[in-house]
Parts: sequence; C-alpha cells; structure tokens
Amino acid sequence: MTEFRAFRIHQDSGSHRAGIESISLADLSPGEVIIKAAHSSVNYKDALAGTGQGKILRSSPLNGGIDVAGHVVASTDPKFKEGDAVLCTGCGLSETRDGGYGEVARLESAWTVALPTGLNLRESMILGTAGFTAGLALYRMQQNGQAPALGPLAVTGATGGVGSLAIAVFSRAGYEVHAISGKPEQESYLRELGASQVIARDGISTTRPMDSTRFGGALDNVGGPMLAHLLAQTAPYGNVASCGLTGSHMLATTVMPFIIRGVSLLGIASAGTARPIRDAVWQHLASDWKPTDLASICTREIALDGLPEVFQAMLAGGSLGRTIVNM
Repeated sequence: MTEFRAFRIHQDSGSHRAGIESISLADLSPGEVIIKAAHSSVNYKDALAGTGQGKILRSSPLNGGIDVAGHVVASTDPKFKEGDAVLCTGCGLSETRDGGYGEVARLESAWTVALPTGLNLRESMILGTAGFTAGLALYRMQQNGQAPALGPLAVTGATGGVGSLAIAVFSRAGYEVHAISGKPEQESYLRELGASQVIARDGISTTRPMDSTRFGGALDNVGGPMLAHLLAQTAPYGNVASCGLTGSHMLATTVMPFIIRGVSLLGIASAGTARPIRDAVWQHLASDWKPTDLASICTREIALDGLPEVFQAMLAGGSLGRTIVNM
C-alpha cells in the first residue's frame, strides 16, 4: 500500500483549502485498524468542514468524512482480522483525526464497529451518522418511556438525511410518524418513507407557551422556534429529542411543558456515544429498526471528486435523503 487518494482539508489561521490529494499511510492519524474504504457518506457537518463554513476541524490537515465503512487490511488489535467488514461513525473522524474520505483509513479499534449481521457496507453508509443519530434518538426516547400509545412522533427537517432516516426507522419500530417539511413537493417521498401525515413547516406554529397536544414526541433537526413549538404541543411524558440547528442554535421557551406535562427534552450527541450504547443502536438498525427500503433513501451516489458540489447544495438547503461516497 503506497499512495492513495483522499479529500484533504487544510484549515489554518483563517485560511481554508480542500481537495483531492495523494497521500500515504504515514500521513494518517494513528490507530490500530487499517481499512480499505468502500463507502462513506455526506452529512451536514461534512459540508461545513469541507467548505470551511464551520469550525469543525480541531487540527489540520485532516481527511474529511465523519463516516466510513470497508474491509480490514491490517490490525494490531486481535479483535479485528484481515478481511473483516467494519464501520466507524463520528468518534473524532474529520475533527481530531483523519476521516473517511480516502481510499484507505486508519481507525482506533475502540470505535471500530464490526458490521452487524443484516447490513452490507453500502447500507451501513446509507445509514451512517444520520441513521445512527435517528436510532440513538429512538433508543434514548424509549429508555425514557416513549411508546406508540403516547401518540405520533413528529420529525422536523424531514427531507434531510437524519429526517428521512428517522421517518423510516420510527415507522419500522411501530410508531405513527408526522413529517414536518418546508418542501411540499416532496410529500410523496416522505409518505413512501413511512410518514402518515406531511405538515408544512409553518403548520405547527403557536404563540402559546403550551398548546393542545398534537404529538407523542418528536425528533428536531432545526432548533429555534421550531423546537419551542414542538415542546408546547407534546403530550404528557412525551420526549422531544434535539439533534440539529439548521434553523437556529437559540431556544426561547418556557418551563411549562416540563413542569405541567412532564415533557422531556433529550440532547442527542451521536459523535461520542459510549460503546455499549453504540453497539446496541447498530444492532437495532440492522434488525428490527432497519428501514424496509434503504435504497430509496440513497438519492445520490458520488465519487470523491463530487464532494464540493454536494457540499454547496447541502448548505443551500438542497438536501434530499442521503448521498453516499463510493471509493
């Protein structure tokens, strides 16, 4: 293994440049597991890092890509052997260490996950961080008492990667799902994923600190007023999981949903999820929570050189489903 291609990001002293380079193993962050990458994916965080529009990298240069899946070619950890199919999402990729946008990746074994039975490598990256985030949200909600009997789960930012997969995962797990979206032209897509209702973005606005209950719980990708509206309309002892800020990082609300209805606001931070929970979520995603038609959620497949175009489209609000990177 000599040189290989990677999408490498340089970000120093306010300057930013990124593109495909030829690098070697010596350029990669340390780790116990070397893999030949098969697939990665594109997430909002990847777009921020790849364009320099977000302060994602904590060291430079680094390969982009917070997700990767492939086959082990060498390992100093006996848990992994040559030929094993593995994946890794988050865990510092493209933040503190080289990420998945390269033909070869070197991973820390502590965060390398053996591909669960029920998934192939491509499917694991259609899920990727987005699917893991949706699964982690459901895992935490159910730990906190969420059940289909509480009522439908709302999903905001429904046409994006996390939103699309949340609809599919939640419906597969037996929940009624209401998709909230600013893209009415995608209603048929959202219903095919499993949404029983598609609600316009402004269709849940309320001026009251607490309104009539509409949802048993929710997964919010937006933040800001949208999150406040969801909290005000969530049923007693329902859970609202917050995992994104595409609308705003601010939250102006009252304590009334919390102290009168017992609503819980759960923070979903997928990148550093503890290993036992990480393994449990992936097992669910490979079995009882696995979307019935993952292929339909993958709306685009690109090579490394297609990344800049996808980044720009994603940051402009043009996301639909999932984009995977084929190495």
